Amino acid sequence: MRIYFLAFCAGVIALRFIPALPAPHWLLLLLLCALLLLRKLGWLAVFLLAFCWASWQATLLLNNRLVDEWDGQTVWLEGQVAGLPQWSQSATGQPVVRFELLDAQSRRTELPSRIRVSWYNPPLIKAGERWRLAVTLKQPHGLLNPHTFDYQQWLTSRAIGATGSVKTGERVRAGRGLAAWREALRDRLLLALPDTPARAGVIALVLGDGSGLSRAQWQVLQSSGTVHLFVISGQHISLVAGLAYALIAWLQRLALWPMRVPWLPVACGLALLSALLYGALAGFAVPVQRALIMVAVVLFWRLRYQQLASWTPWMLALSLILFYDPLVVLQPGLWLSFAAVAVLLLVFAWRLGRWPWWQVLTRAQWAAALGLMPFLLALGLPVSALGVIANIVAVPFVSVWALPLSLLGAGLLFWPAAAQFVLWLAAQSLTLMWHVLELGVSWQAAWNAPYLPWWVLLLAALAVFLLLLPSALRPAWLVLGLFIPLLWPPLTHEVRPNRAQIWLLDVGQGQAIVVRTATHTLLYDAGPKMGGMDAGEQIVWPFLRGERIKQLDKLVLSHADADHAGGAEAVLQRLPVLQRISGEPERHQHWQAQPCSEQSWQWDGVRFWQWQWSQATEGNEASCVLLVQAQDERFLVTGDLGVNGERALLDAQPDLQVDWLVAGHHGSRTSTSAEFLQHLQPSAVLISRGRYNGYGHPHAVVMQRLQQAQVKIYDTASDKAMRIDLGAHQKIWRMAQQRAFWRDGVQE
Repeated sequence: MRIYFLAFCAGVIALRFIPALPAPHWLLLLLLCALLLLRKLGWLAVFLLAFCWASWQATLLLNNRLVDEWDGQTVWLEGQVAGLPQWSQSATGQPVVRFELLDAQSRRTELPSRIRVSWYNPPLIKAGERWRLAVTLKQPHGLLNPHTFDYQQWLTSRAIGATGSVKTGERVRAGRGLAAWREALRDRLLLALPDTPARAGVIALVLGDGSGLSRAQWQVLQSSGTVHLFVISGQHISLVAGLAYALIAWLQRLALWPMRVPWLPVACGLALLSALLYGALAGFAVPVQRALIMVAVVLFWRLRYQQLASWTPWMLALSLILFYDPLVVLQPGLWLSFAAVAVLLLVFAWRLGRWPWWQVLTRAQWAAALGLMPFLLALGLPVSALGVIANIVAVPFVSVWALPLSLLGAGLLFWPAAAQFVLWLAAQSLTLMWHVLELGVSWQAAWNAPYLPWWVLLLAALAVFLLLLPSALRPAWLVLGLFIPLLWPPLTHEVRPNRAQIWLLDVGQGQAIVVRTATHTLLYDAGPKMGGMDAGEQIVWPFLRGERIKQLDKLVLSHADADHAGGAEAVLQRLPVLQRISGEPERHQHWQAQPCSEQSWQWDGVRFWQWQWSQATEGNEASCVLLVQAQDERFLVTGDLGVNGERALLDAQPDLQVDWLVAGHHGSRTSTSAEFLQHLQPSAVLISRGRYNGYGHPHAVVMQRLQQAQVKIYDTASDKAMRIDLGAHQKIWRMAQQRAFWRDGVQE
């Protein structure tokens, strides 16, 4: 039986790694093959059936996305607010709310069943309400760079078929149902809780709503390895079910349970009911659904008097979850939750005799931290060296004290005085825990690993598996040998002398370029910081970390506009920068930036030249220009330099010709003139811009100029991040070449 469970899980998980979904006729052929193999090779037939099921479900989801002709169009629609709206503030201090719409309908077109929207300066939005909204719809897509978050994958895993921004709207119907009840409970909790940062933690424990936690709080949780304590997950659901089960078992052990009533079915039934009620508090989110299925399987196994240490309930729960929602394989939570349970099963399966409680706690946390490390590295998540100690303290504190107090306070809301006292006590307890975690994080930060090849991760996973076995079964020399590639991983993109590796990152409506030689690194612009997005923190720094860049030799900010220099602060806080250059140094005095004076230098056989128009009168025209030459191949970026500045540049360098040119000002009509193109004669032009920018970049006039010049055009909106190996005279590498079914859809 187990081999069929494993075959089914493998078939669904295979969906995660295919570049494009099979066409319907190929699925039909695979289905026929599976039916023919059922009698002789049952496990292979189950694998094929599972793969066909997962592929078909994914195909239905992709076909439910917004169609091309309505991409970027504003449509009046009507839908119901799903879940709890998430309130925050934009970079300019404006209130903004983000929420999902279910069953959206429009008279003009058929819409996806689930849409995620944002609304700036909105009226009061409540869960469960039905609204009529004017929404500018967008197909689900996101920025795509190496070592960074894949937003489009996240949208696909949540079955979101479109995103949008709300222009205006009106409420059609008041909230109703479970969602409205949860919203009302959150409002009552906020009124009863003291106005401290810790109250967001209480809301997260009771309702699974972490939107109130600040970015600093999330960073503390990540650095200490305790994020799982503040999202309602399997641990919380299992704890509530376990308390209900223990209550009946305790009564039976004390001979207080009536003999005529079998205690075990009642204990299992009460435990499942408690878990379901707690899941309702959390709105039955996807992680909660996973946890409920796992708890139900375990309780069923216990009801049959079967051994809970068996791997069968683990595989059965995983199979049920993958059957219910195959696209859950795209969510990191699936891998982490089931990996954690598997590690504990592995460790406690070797237990001899009865361990004291403190030994159970310490071994469980040590094993979980060690066992999850390869998965965290593979998913690009931070690994906390403090995690074992932090969880030994925080897990029992939250499980035995903070969580029961929070739930008790919520249950006492009908008695305001008692509820306020209990919730105050819960908030004060969490405040104390925050201070302890902050002290620990300040002493030992989490490790953000660079990019690691798959074979290094595989060896690390094997080493961890050996460490989890009893000491008599693991040779120490083998474990240490398997860990060596993890401690000293090989370089993936080594740059040779006389060559330069140039990355144009996909930062939306902005610009960020990384130039690497054999021993030096230069960052030209750092991306935007606007609309709640900091490209320096979310894109540039993760990219530099993933490429193992520990120091910037030079940071060049073309000028001070937020779309070019906004992300610089986040980079400067995380990396040492030896030299800082700015086209507008007077606006970057706090960074001790030097002016962009004309100069040239050489790194590892690669020549650099920077220049600024001396007669510039405003920020764009003051852009610092950078020319990079490796052997006889040249790359030029001009920032937001306009036509007059381009003419001055040609006067300063009459013989200037380039192979690669970054379009000035994101393709604005005020840059990249026909004269400039004719003089430079580039082979290719790169455009860095946001797909849905409100400026109309790139302008139709500029695109016509480029087509007339017969140059190749690359655009971050479609090609995503790009890499040029300057000096090698090779084709450009585009991040869009990394195919995945949630981006590439169904094979034709």
